Amino acid sequence: MKISTTINTLLCVLLLGSVALAQKAETPDYRYDTGAKINEMTLTQGGTMVVATNDGLVGIKPGSNDLLFNFTEYGRVKPEELLYVPNAPYVIVSQGGFAGITSKKSVIDYISGKTLFTTEGNGWKSVYTCDVMMPQNKLVVTGQRTSKEDFAAQVAVYDLNTGQEDYKFDMAGKGGTFDPTAVMTGTPLLLKNSLVLPTTKGLYAKKAQTGETLWSAKIKDVNWLTASADEKDIYAFDVNDNFSKTEINKIGTNGEELWKDNVKVKGVITNFEILPQGLAIVSNTYNEGKSVFAGASESKIAMLSAANGEDLWDKAPKTKGYVQHFYIMEDGILFGIQEGGINKVSYDGKTLFKKPLKTGENILTMAETDQGLIYITSEDANIVNMNTGEKVWDKPLKYKRADAISSTFDRKNNRYLISADEQLYAVDAASGKVSDFAKTKFDGKEAPTSVAIRNGGILLTSDQNLAMLDWEGKPTWQEYYRAPGKSAFGAILAGVAAVASATGSVVAANSSIRNRIAKYDSQADRDAELAGGLAAASGASVSEMLKRFKATAATANAQFILTKLDDGIGLVKINKDTGAKEKEIVLKDKKPEYQVDDIGGILYYKADNNSIFAYDLKK
Repeated sequence: MKISTTINTLLCVLLLGSVALAQKAETPDYRYDTGAKINEMTLTQGGTMVVATNDGLVGIKPGSNDLLFNFTEYGRVKPEELLYVPNAPYVIVSQGGFAGITSKKSVIDYISGKTLFTTEGNGWKSVYTCDVMMPQNKLVVTGQRTSKEDFAAQVAVYDLNTGQEDYKFDMAGKGGTFDPTAVMTGTPLLLKNSLVLPTTKGLYAKKAQTGETLWSAKIKDVNWLTASADEKDIYAFDVNDNFSKTEINKIGTNGEELWKDNVKVKGVITNFEILPQGLAIVSNTYNEGKSVFAGASESKIAMLSAANGEDLWDKAPKTKGYVQHFYIMEDGILFGIQEGGINKVSYDGKTLFKKPLKTGENILTMAETDQGLIYITSEDANIVNMNTGEKVWDKPLKYKRADAISSTFDRKNNRYLISADEQLYAVDAASGKVSDFAKTKFDGKEAPTSVAIRNGGILLTSDQNLAMLDWEGKPTWQEYYRAPGKSAFGAILAGVAAVASATGSVVAANSSIRNRIAKYDSQADRDAELAGGLAAASGASVSEMLKRFKATAATANAQFILTKLDDGIGLVKINKDTGAKEKEIVLKDKKPEYQVDDIGGILYYKADNNSIFAYDLKK
């Protein structure tokens, strides 16, 4: 009996799902000569494979054997010199400089392959800040110009659809008192007709195109800024050096400080929502290793008056841990704690649940269903009434704490299916009755990491296993392919780490993404992600990236497994509906280096030090 696995379960935490893979024996569909030794491969959110070599960066986009781009201007680029902008089709390359000031910086559109900005080509001697602004799709740069620009400290805005400069002006500006010794301390705020610059000397609002100083405020050392949708209110945030406190100021359209005193919040702000009812804030405190008088390490939730900054709640809800889920609802704020527990509080500070809901640790899922709020943790699962917090299932589903928990909804039979502890549980959506639906014993000491509804039944998968159950829970077929060994599996994990590092900052991608709870299905989750800046932006590359986000995986009907075949290590393609082996590719490497783009259906393989082969997995 043979069992297979879907490699994309390794990447379920990523928006795109990608893996690593290797291959020498087969004739590739595309061949790419990178021209230098390959150091690492990163599959981007937009689907382009970006390869770091000893000479620079190479972009690969199957469709031809030509490179999409070959950026060699800076020579070898280290991983820490790359920033893949979350939810936008750009990679920023930074080299040289010190104390946060960079001497060389470039912005590459990795979907079109165009280099849109370079410090050298745009007349910059050094750069203080370089920020992609979404959904405006603009690049804002501050820094010192070259001798041709008289070494002036300037601000420039570039259109990322074309790479052309929109406008620039001296930081000292016209018609104002901008201190020329001021140093940038944070990210500028790009508004419709102006730029707000945070500096060591205060905030300065500069008119677009001309650079005229519209107003200034004596609020120094601001790290980041945000504005209300109508841009009438601006909020400035200053985090102290040890991250124990954040100060918030509110500024009006003329630079007037609208609050009598700034608001001091413990810890670092992780969520900030401007709502009709006030300002919803979540902040995290980190007091590990300090005295017993320092206070707990946990999240704080508060609601401030937008008018004066005063705390609107007499008593803030207790968290006793870190907020893992935070959702804005019509009647209040719903939140889940990583250490366990769910609660809901109204905008006037009243607890809406009869009592805080106790749950297991690590809330993997919080989603909206027709019956109420479903939660799934590493220890238990249930549905609760959204208004009262009362449990819908008479008997909550409990299981031993497990690393592999997966679930899905079986619409055909109106039931939830949850896999944990080598058991597939079925929960009737109408009655809440829980039953032990089927045993899920996998070979190779694996547990199911995915449950999916197929036309012919219920599919469970892990790294090296596949099993199909009928609608009654009886096994239809099962396949297992033994892992090729620790050395080959290590290559897979290396590929996962590379992708994870590239997209690890997705949380900070767009401040305009509202924290809304999603329906219990993957499409609603995707729509929630797309509700922010990228969906509102324009441009050919942005449109192509959005299409990829909305696309169904090209490999949706097959699972690819690395295993030991008769002729050596290889890749097998298994049909998810029948368990049949559709394709077998023999690999010669004992330690193959590869990645699979599940959405595009492409396998990338490092054939030798300088070459990458690409294989169309849709065939």
